[in-house]
Amino acid sequence: MAHTLPALPYAPDALEPHIDAQTMQIHHGKHHQAYVNNLNAAIEKAPELASWSLDDICRNIAKVPEAVRGAVRNNGGGHWNHSLFWQLMAPAGSGGAPSAALGDALKNAFTDEKTFKEKFVAAGVGRFGSGWAWLVAAKDGSLMIESTPNQDNPLMDGKHAILGCDVWEHAYYLKYQNKRPDYIAAWWNVVNWNEVSKRYDAR
Repeated sequence: MAHTLPALPYAPDALEPHIDAQTMQIHHGKHHQAYVNNLNAAIEKAPELASWSLDDICRNIAKVPEAVRGAVRNNGGGHWNHSLFWQLMAPAGSGGAPSAALGDALKNAFTDEKTFKEKFVAAGVGRFGSGWAWLVAAKDGSLMIESTPNQDNPLMDGKHAILGCDVWEHAYYLKYQNKRPDYIAAWWNVVNWNEVSKRYDAR
């Protein structure tokens, strides 16, 4: 079964003014679509992967045939990352707040919300070139901040990501130019904490 582009869970302009509509249209309709197309093309060369779910692909990336592993890693990772990213955002004011359990875990790991955000921003700003910043939950509920290059993700290392921020330039350059810190600062306004909390509970 070919992989397909998921619909945005909101209109392209729903995250304004923090994430502009043109960026959303290009990011979703062009960049994400290209990852889907390229993943399907790679799988055509390795049909044994056709029955694998997107999670299976990322979780078992080392088992993907070497001839297509690079393409599957980059494009399967891009498809997985973006499919999650759209869900992790919501129009400003509608994303709720961290659940009590997640709030406690954040305090245990980072002392307070301000420190958590500072460390998360540092992970995103400090990622050289393109990549992602992640909040990862262990099965015991403990939290860690990580950063991955390109379209890699924590699932490729057997970890459970509950929050991720895309710091590729295509995610922010039209509105924020080279000001990645400004983009991440604005992005907090559209984080869907209800979804993040669900992912935390499902670890």
